[in-house]
Amino acid sequence: MFIDYAKIELQAGNGGNGAVAFRREKYIDKGGPNGGDGGRGGNIIFETNPNLHTLQDIRYKKMYKAKNGQAGGSNNRTGKSGEDLIIEVPCGTIIKNLENQTIIKDLIKENESHIICNGGIGGKGNVHFKSATQQTPRFSQEGTKGEFLSVELELKVLADVGLVGLPNAGKSTLLSVLTTAKPKIADYPFTTLQPHLGIVKYGEYQSFVMADIPGLIEGASEGKGLGHQFLKHIERNKILLFMIDIEEQNPIDIYNQLMDELVGFNKDLLDKDRLIVRTKIDTVSEDVDERWSSFPEEFIDISSVSNQGLNTLKDKLVSFLSAS
Repeated sequence: MFIDYAKIELQAGNGGNGAVAFRREKYIDKGGPNGGDGGRGGNIIFETNPNLHTLQDIRYKKMYKAKNGQAGGSNNRTGKSGEDLIIEVPCGTIIKNLENQTIIKDLIKENESHIICNGGIGGKGNVHFKSATQQTPRFSQEGTKGEFLSVELELKVLADVGLVGLPNAGKSTLLSVLTTAKPKIADYPFTTLQPHLGIVKYGEYQSFVMADIPGLIEGASEGKGLGHQFLKHIERNKILLFMIDIEEQNPIDIYNQLMDELVGFNKDLLDKDRLIVRTKIDTVSEDVDERWSSFPEEFIDISSVSNQGLNTLKDKLVSFLSAS
């Protein structure tokens, strides 16, 4: 299951209390204070794991608590610090403060980590409060509370190439042919209900990540269909690969519809490189040239079934990525 949204509560560990203690040594009637400090509370740290692609493991646990620091001891012993709690998330996870919707951190890089909630500070033991006027302080300092925060996690898929098109435009088939990904494929709309990622190998050493985004319908930018649930993933892609069935009766209208939905969601998507492909060219009818004669953009013809044009497509995509 692909989960790209979660709300959770975070509680960092409390700092341990400082100790009240005095030396107890033979032949010394009144030993001085030697109460140690409390340990620091555990932090809550988010860390990216490149092997994760969903927030599924996080969504079903609502509360995360780090360990408290232990109290100080006698003989100036400092209490043990609370163990940090590390929460692993996929690359591309945005962490927001649920209360005010401000972005705390956008975790993009592999193995990137960030402290979201700081643990409390350990209290000072009574050894710190000895003075000329107070030789035997019988008090210490309490540890501070760890930070509490309600956060919203949102995952936006990180991919070099995002596949954009209507349902049944051939996106899933292309991904399955070029990569080892296994998206569901069928002859009805909305086969893909969640983004799929695959790695396209190019030559001996090069590769790039391709994402199959669920099909766009009219009104998607207004939240219709899957709406914002998948449009947000396109924001992360370096190149948008528009896929249009060669047998569409009005390909220009389809292209304009796709563009309108992207711009309606985020006009900055216009600045991304885009490439248009005509799919399913193994099923060409006689009047296809007439229908495409006034198409406003250059395009590449491909067939994922017969592998026609796929090498040309990969060459073009790598050229775009190398220039970006």
